[in-house]
Amino acid sequence: MASTLFRLKPIQDAIGHGELKRTMGRSALLFFSVGSIIGSGIFVILGVAIPKAGPAVLLSFLLAAVAALFSALSYAELASAVPASGSSYSYAYVTLGEIVAWAVGWMLMLEYGVAVAAVSVGWGEYLNEFLGTFGITIPAAIASPPGEGGVFNVPALIVVAACTFLLIRGASESARWNTIMVMLKIAILVFFCIVAFTAFDGNNLEPFLPLGLLGVTAAAGQVFFSYIGFDAASTAGEEAKNPKKDLPIAIIGSLAVVTALYLLVTLAALGAQDWKLDTTSSSEAVLSSIANTALGASWPGALIALGAIISIFSVVLVTLYGQTRILFAMGRDGLLPKAFTRVNPRTQTPVANTIIVGVLVAIPASLVSLGQLAEATSIGTLGAFAVVNIGVIVLRRRRPDLPRGFTTPLFPLMPILGLILIAVIVLSLQPITWLVFAIWMTVGFIVYFAYSRRHSVLGKSGT
Repeated sequence: MASTLFRLKPIQDAIGHGELKRTMGRSALLFFSVGSIIGSGIFVILGVAIPKAGPAVLLSFLLAAVAALFSALSYAELASAVPASGSSYSYAYVTLGEIVAWAVGWMLMLEYGVAVAAVSVGWGEYLNEFLGTFGITIPAAIASPPGEGGVFNVPALIVVAACTFLLIRGASESARWNTIMVMLKIAILVFFCIVAFTAFDGNNLEPFLPLGLLGVTAAAGQVFFSYIGFDAASTAGEEAKNPKKDLPIAIIGSLAVVTALYLLVTLAALGAQDWKLDTTSSSEAVLSSIANTALGASWPGALIALGAIISIFSVVLVTLYGQTRILFAMGRDGLLPKAFTRVNPRTQTPVANTIIVGVLVAIPASLVSLGQLAEATSIGTLGAFAVVNIGVIVLRRRRPDLPRGFTTPLFPLMPILGLILIAVIVLSLQPITWLVFAIWMTVGFIVYFAYSRRHSVLGKSGT
């Protein structure tokens, strides 16, 4: 039993045999990860994090970036050595065995599926805020799900359907639209910085450390989740033109770009407004509020709301893409039905897979108030990060001769530090998060033993 549960997949089989078309270059991969990281997070997190650390929240963003970097380095090495569509699922399969790979894949279903539904729910709120500047309001009944004052969330359905349509048309077209959207939302955040710096007052940064180092670490734990998404490029391993070189650059480069942008936005916001002013009551519009105050007009806030709309659309697109590619890899391995592996011969995309995922995401996004369920995605993300940090150590020991386009520096210190920081963050999560995660994983293992283990391609081959 143990030998079959922990059977390892050959690396060449994990990479695939050309089922998907290699159309994505370095810039497209970089923008994929940047697009996944910059969602609604930066538009709302400052209103929650600044009261915890004061101006020293700048250090919180740096600390969170360093914490994310440890895992990003491990992702970069494994992506260059095993450029597969399944990302951390595929890495676990070749390093730690089938049962661990299944667990990671099941975690990622929770992370990607619930996360994209959650951000889709919020899309209507930002759309209403933007349209409100023109005197237009979407009726509450069709702007929010039940439990939040609505009956059916039409905007959530629209954004999921639009992204599903783009993905069906092809990976290269999806990447092109994502690149345009990422450039637009970066431009809008830079616009905020320019506006906020016109009202900059250095006195707002004093005292710099009013709530001590505990405040810095508390805020860092919160802003860490604003960096999640750097691994998005790794799901495109089989559609990258030069994965061994380009995937590490996309993964680490996206983290560098986003860190610089976050620090710039945070510094501008801190300088433009006294941090002691209450931002928690309007945390979702803190950037809009600062921009409006700086220029004494309402249109800057509308433009920033537009940035949030574009950001969420981009996140939905990239996250749906990642979900379909992970399910494609799991279906190819026999752990999920073959419907997830059928590729359209013209577009070379898994059309049935994409439609299934789109429908399964659109239903809860339109009809369910996700609430704390969305927070459970964080533990799935951290679980996948932990497996990747362990996997890079195992693969380095087991296959030191394997060609790698990138190697993690200061090995094994970096992945070990990554594991320690993940443990610290996981232990701070709410009990409800652990409960949801435990229920989800129990269901997953029932599915594995009832279906996946018996249909495993690796198992049928006698490996």
